[in-house]
Amino acid sequence: MIKLLHIIAITALVLSAGYAYSVKYDTLYYAEQVAKLKSKAQREREVIAVLQAEWQYLDRPDRLQAAADQHLDLQPMKIQQLARLSDLPDRPDRGDEIGRKLEALGLLGPTATPKDPSSGARTPSTQTPRR
Repeated sequence: MIKLLHIIAITALVLSAGYAYSVKYDTLYYAEQVAKLKSKAQREREVIAVLQAEWQYLDRPDRLQAAADQHLDLQPMKIQQLARLSDLPDRPDRGDEIGRKLEALGLLGPTATPKDPSSGARTPSTQTPRR
């Protein structure tokens, strides 16, 4: 009986040691993966910083002015090209375009409504639904 308990205890000890080592190596593996991702993220930040610096260099006003002078035929603005808001004409009244179209079609006039309920004409509220 004591031998059986010793064998069970030793087996449990070996299994728990194996499990502890597997947890340890899994933890080391994941820590290594995290370190790789952190270094990759840092490299990407550095690349972004370089691209931002290049953009700022390319976006300098003196460089853009030189490129515009070389490639574009721009003329300086004259004072006659400026206008005040009060100098602009008022917007024309658009009016009722749909009303004008209905009037042109002759649909804007009054319509005849049946006065006699026995004539067979029904208003939409008294109609029975068709099945």
